[in-house]
Amino acid sequence: MTEPALRILGLNQYYGESHTLWDIDLEVPRGACVCLMGRNGMGKTTLLKTVMGLLPARSGSVRFEGVELLGRPVEHRPRLGIGYVPQGRDIFPLLTVEENLRVGLAAGRGRRVPDRVYELFPVLARMRRRRGGDLSGGQQQQLAIARALVLEPRLLILDEPTEGIQPNIVREIGAVIRRLNRELGLTVLLVEQKLPFARRNADRFVILDKGRVVADGPMPELDDALVRDHLSV
Repeated sequence: MTEPALRILGLNQYYGESHTLWDIDLEVPRGACVCLMGRNGMGKTTLLKTVMGLLPARSGSVRFEGVELLGRPVEHRPRLGIGYVPQGRDIFPLLTVEENLRVGLAAGRGRRVPDRVYELFPVLARMRRRRGGDLSGGQQQQLAIARALVLEPRLLILDEPTEGIQPNIVREIGAVIRRLNRELGLTVLLVEQKLPFARRNADRFVILDKGRVVADGPMPELDDALVRDHLSV
């Protein structure tokens, strides 16, 4: 049996005395695009931050390609082959586009920005000398994704990549995710609130409710009852 790209077993996380993640079991198969879903405040971002080592886990296991991540420093994730795009983008507004991408290179052993990054995001090639803070919100999101891709990761983790983005850029980001996943074989785990975007771009779903996994499966199994019970506002 093939080892999944990411396997989470019995993961528990606390904020002080507040129990936020409860015995999370989750798998992201190699080559899949899995969408982590749920209403606001259900633990989605907390789970991603725990996987990335930005929040401590109380117990459990997080393994990437068979390697245990818990207990390893944050900076080991990109070196192992994990790219991460946090909610809110976190680009450097005073650095140029190219300088932002080179910051991404510093997390690994690469020496130059791969040509594929500019091929995927041609707007960044045209604006490589423009400061990050001068880009539109959608362009900043593209830059944040591109920065995660400069290390040519095998797993890309995206936290709400379409939040606050204009519709034409949302379509472009979706097309890039599909190409990375379906043509280039990159494994993707994303948090996404927009149901049409999730259905169009992911092949599997996982639903969190109050810090627990309550449903998961192939995207066609995300039916009206699950949407009503766990996703509708």
